[in-house]
Amino acid sequence: MKKFHISLPEDFSFSECRWFLDRGFDDCVHRVSGERIIKALQLDGRELLVEMTEGWGQLEVRILQGQADEKNVGLLSAYIREWMDMDRDLSPFYTLLKKDKRLAYMTEDYKGLRLMGIVDLFESLAWSIIGQQINLKFAFTLKRRLVEKYGKSISHGGETFHLFPDATMLAEATVEDLRPLQFSGSKAAYLIGLANTFARGELSREALLSLPDRERRLQALMKVKGIGVWTANYCLMKSLRDPSGIPHGDTGLLTALANHGVIRDRKELAKIDRFFSKYKGWESYLVFYLWRSLAVKPVG
Repeated sequence: MKKFHISLPEDFSFSECRWFLDRGFDDCVHRVSGERIIKALQLDGRELLVEMTEGWGQLEVRILQGQADEKNVGLLSAYIREWMDMDRDLSPFYTLLKKDKRLAYMTEDYKGLRLMGIVDLFESLAWSIIGQQINLKFAFTLKRRLVEKYGKSISHGGETFHLFPDATMLAEATVEDLRPLQFSGSKAAYLIGLANTFARGELSREALLSLPDRERRLQALMKVKGIGVWTANYCLMKSLRDPSGIPHGDTGLLTALANHGVIRDRKELAKIDRFFSKYKGWESYLVFYLWRSLAVKPVG
């Protein structure tokens, strides 16, 4: 068993990030157990099972299973920092929040919460398609069924930890294969089509990042059947860390805006645009914190 440490910035809350990953949904690609986060992942062709805990201003990372040399430890550290968005200074965002009496409480109540990402672009897009037009609970159920059937897994301590399936594996599936898992025909077709797009090398994280601007990236994503403007914005926000991503039309976002008195009617698009214009470069974080406001974190 190998372990190493990652220094944490002052404005980072492992507790808030951990809570976000364990909001009462059955997310099969990581597990929160007490003060620990356990996740299976594949880096540089190696499957690893890692455990993360906090202590004395550091994140302690233990490799529970799998071999990791110095290169892999470096890749793992970079993955975790990216996943938890550790390298971002939140103080400019908090300064903006404090200027609005309706949102100022967030700087204390959600202090240190990071925009938890989905590092793998294929996983991010696939998850977005899975969740389209269904409630979150059922979306996580479908995700588990898909992962258990097509993803790899690691056994440790009598438990099974799952990895999200890669595109090449899912590209071999058929619509008929996914129907018994309760996927609709259209959702199954979109997922399989997305997997084939990645498997053929027509879409990748690197290809998107090579495009000159955000609009070109949105256009490239929306060329794929099943990916609309909401999904494209969500994935740029969660996977490519686009700071200005706003998933317009998102029901939760509209509810949070109404709850904070920003809008009275969901069709007040001009008001929404004016509101977000005050947070240039922090729109994605504002969306994430507004989503956070919809949930009540238990005390203790």
